[in-house]
Amino acid sequence: MELRTLRYFLAIAREENMTRAAESLHVTQPALSKQMKSLEHELGKKLFIRHSFNIQLTEEGILLRKRAEDLIRMADKISQEFLSLDDITGGELYLGLAESYQIRYLAREIRKFKESYPSLHYHITSGDTEQVTEKLDKGLLDFAVLAEEPDPAKYNCICFPESDTWGLVMPLDHPLAKKKAIHLDDLTGVPLFCSEQGWTTEITRWANGRIDELHLEGSFRLSYNGSIFAREGLGCLLTYQYLINTSPENGLVFRPLAPKLEAHMYLIWKKYQIFTPIADRFLQEIRRSFQTP
Repeated sequence: MELRTLRYFLAIAREENMTRAAESLHVTQPALSKQMKSLEHELGKKLFIRHSFNIQLTEEGILLRKRAEDLIRMADKISQEFLSLDDITGGELYLGLAESYQIRYLAREIRKFKESYPSLHYHITSGDTEQVTEKLDKGLLDFAVLAEEPDPAKYNCICFPESDTWGLVMPLDHPLAKKKAIHLDDLTGVPLFCSEQGWTTEITRWANGRIDELHLEGSFRLSYNGSIFAREGLGCLLTYQYLINTSPENGLVFRPLAPKLEAHMYLIWKKYQIFTPIADRFLQEIRRSFQTP
């Protein structure tokens, strides 16, 4: 199975049309169709359901699409790494980030780093711990930022200089908006939104055995989406401070939890990872900046 064939397959999956895919790849449609028939024969599975005006992936095709995307990203990353080995002015940097106001520290370091290495190109993907560590483990990322302490057996890490504060985001006219801080008893009977990761780890720990008294109305990977539901009066959002615009004109307010609940952020990378020159230099700068008293 060649990478070129997988690129052809992904183009068809993206376009859902053989003719458009052939045009985007600058190949003839018969040649492209022949490649796909050979791929199906090689795998022993039907990958496409062909309709009159479009092409639909089978279950096997959907699986191959996910695997092919990972393989192509890895192949492209390897090519870019070797191209940048002798490039002392830049290179490619891949980061997977959790949602946090502390990301400002990382953005600040990237801005300063680009002043020294103007040819730096950085690629950012966002997600929870499961999403970003999966990509890190596959070698698709150089670094990841987690909102929980990483497994020391698998990863090295640097802790961010500050932490995030958990609290409740709600409409200005919500009864709890009058409080200076939110206690567990305040939340009983209130429909709550939260990330699944935050609910099962930090909020459960904060509830101290009383998590069953709280009602999770819905879970969101992105706090912004949760804030929309909160603004519409469907519930209140448990999230970090500063992730959501809580200015008066936005109609929302943030109140911290009591007792205070904080989350530390960690920049992590795989143990024994071999970095490109630009990634290695970036890590050195992060170490100097984050670990300076």
